[in-house]
Amino acid sequence: VQLQASGGGLVQAGGSLRLSCSASRSIFSINTMGWYRQAPGKQRELVAAITRGDTTNYADSVKGRFTISRDNAKDTVYLQMNSLKPEDTAVYYCNAVDATVRAYWGKGTQVTVSS
Repeated sequence: VQLQASGGGLVQAGGSLRLSCSASRSIFSINTMGWYRQAPGKQRELVAAITRGDTTNYADSVKGRFTISRDNAKDTVYLQMNSLKPEDTAVYYCNAVDATVRAYWGKGTQVTVSS
């Protein structure tokens, strides 16, 4: 499956962005979809994930500020990011893990939060 992320940009601290990840085929059977991020000089880290049963998981640093959701009809996963902080600045990547535990990655989208 090919993943296309969009929605990144430059925003001031306290602002909001919504990232979208569109899949090239149905995500109905995809076990888990998620968002990761990688800041300069740091390792890629999990931001949020959502299972086929809509169970969600968030990094402690974004709990209460970010919300992940999936729209199976549109084969799209969203990441609503509110109350953004400069430390949220990173390249955000969409990820999917299918039933065979194969992982797929999309190209990243840059999120920059200015102070």
